[in-house]
Amino acid sequence: MPAITLPDGAVRSFERSVTGTQVAEAIGPGLARVALAMEVDGELRDLASEIDHDAHLRFITRRDPEALGMIRHDAAHVLAEAVQELWPGTQVTIGPAIENGFYYDFYRNAPFTPEDFPAIEAKMREIIARNAGFEREVWPRADAIAFFEARGERFKAELIRDLPESESISIYRQGEWLDLCRGPHMRSTGDVGGAFKLMKVAGAYWRGDHRNPMLTRIYATAWRDDKELAAHLHQLEEAERRDHRRIGREMDLFHIQEEAVGQIFWHPKGWRLYSTLIDYMRRAQIRGGYEEVRTPQLVDRSLWEASGHWDKYREHMFIATVEDEDKTLALKPMNCPCHVQIFRHGLRSYRELPWRMAEFGACHRYEPSGALHGIMRVRGFVQDDAHIFCTEAQIAPETARFVAMLAETYRDLGFDSFRVKFADRPEQRAGDDATWDRAEAALIEACRLAGVDYEHNPGEGAFYGPKLEFVLRDAIGRDWQCGTLQVDYVLPERLDASYIGEDSARHRPVMLHRAVLGSFERFLGILIEHYAGRFPLWLAPVQVVVASIVTDAEPYAQEVAARLRASGLAVEVDGRNEKINAKIREHSLARVPVILVVGRKEAEARTVAMRRLGGEAQTVFGLDEAGAALIAEALPPDLRRLSAA
Repeated sequence: MPAITLPDGAVRSFERSVTGTQVAEAIGPGLARVALAMEVDGELRDLASEIDHDAHLRFITRRDPEALGMIRHDAAHVLAEAVQELWPGTQVTIGPAIENGFYYDFYRNAPFTPEDFPAIEAKMREIIARNAGFEREVWPRADAIAFFEARGERFKAELIRDLPESESISIYRQGEWLDLCRGPHMRSTGDVGGAFKLMKVAGAYWRGDHRNPMLTRIYATAWRDDKELAAHLHQLEEAERRDHRRIGREMDLFHIQEEAVGQIFWHPKGWRLYSTLIDYMRRAQIRGGYEEVRTPQLVDRSLWEASGHWDKYREHMFIATVEDEDKTLALKPMNCPCHVQIFRHGLRSYRELPWRMAEFGACHRYEPSGALHGIMRVRGFVQDDAHIFCTEAQIAPETARFVAMLAETYRDLGFDSFRVKFADRPEQRAGDDATWDRAEAALIEACRLAGVDYEHNPGEGAFYGPKLEFVLRDAIGRDWQCGTLQVDYVLPERLDASYIGEDSARHRPVMLHRAVLGSFERFLGILIEHYAGRFPLWLAPVQVVVASIVTDAEPYAQEVAARLRASGLAVEVDGRNEKINAKIREHSLARVPVILVVGRKEAEARTVAMRRLGGEAQTVFGLDEAGAALIAEALPPDLRRLSAA
């Protein structure tokens, strides 16, 4: 006689085992109409599955967060059925839900193309309209293998063979079509709805191995309703418009070429932007009590073996050998082990703690060429990396101090809010469970004392310790995980770092790994897309262009530029023999925030006509007045606060 406890605390008792559908119907016809699935004691399940014990139950409706993943999962099954109806003999492989949608991998002699999408989408809508129920069956392993092999589905048969012997072979039917699947599913294909769109095709090796057959992957997006779909498609259009690679070309910031795959050639304007950001972060770290260091690029493998990174990150390291010394060196993929070496150099006292050690450390990691993406995913990058060596009692105040610094930095850079995720122990990790218990408890307590609310991100901690992940949302609603704070008891132990405590005995420090921006390259890509290249004046790589209307005004244009440059502004002069409207169009495309137009009249009156990016109006100012206003506006926000104090 199962007793079902609902989210509001109400309890429903039943004489025998009961399905989720029956519970919903017992509560009321309204719930029975909208319930798509259920969560039983925290586990997502089909409504048709039986509950034979006392349990906590929550129904999943279309508005619940879980529904979106189920819509995409079920839409992948509909896509696979549609493809096999249209092109019999096509083999289906796997089709998971992913962020913003789903994909399905197919094997056939001729790959699919976007020209196939209208027919596939039409067939999907036909299958959805059939509203066939999803029905779960459990088959004997041998029968399932024989069934799929008889249909020529060798990839499915291989998947079944590789499943653990203890795992049930779960098959889901939707009308006459069926697929291998763990589930759960919604009630029927009709629950998928019509808010989906096929997006692109790509090649993918079976199981990600280049020695295996090449498959065609069809990517799609799916949402709860047409409004959400339209918003997502608009976001994609806006993201394309804001693509940092295109804007980087238009603003002449950087380029990438085959002779240095995954590394950036920064042009003068791009490097000015990069340097402005580094200067800002350097000032923030100085105010925060950090001491800047510099560590080697090439480090012997023995240090990476001792730290544990050799086993964990070897495949991502660039290796150099020194034949006459019989040494193997690695370009550092991170800075942490080198910072421990500075801490270990000499006898440390508890009076020196916390020691905040920072480095704009150049790191290199191997990324497959297919994963590289502009300046956001590269092989060579610089981190705003720092490590805080502290006692256990100092974890909480240092966490609060760091969060305050991070929040101020994000606000200054144009991000008003952020989310925090708490990532706990991963499956593969260094250190024993007792050490992880201490580290996780310390970080949770630090969050409580610092007033940090977080959501749980299970199993995503670093291999040496739990971490907080700080997630920004950009101007078009995309989330970016940038900052991090990680609590590490393991690395100081492995690399034998210690300090002399108040009791004159040796103690292990706790090591806090922290970054605000993460990779400068990636963060600059985010900034470019967040602002669509229209930076606030203090960040803009070219802040002012002085454009002459006539050649007679060229000397005055040069004088104006010299005055502004002397005050630290990044100024260019456009004295070309071109019409002023053409000059304005060109510099607007390059997203220069301020254009000062000067002609004979301005030269005689010692004025400038100021035009703002995106505006049509020109305002005339005296040269001194314009200069003072631009200098004040171009002051970075941290220096503006200091000047106002």
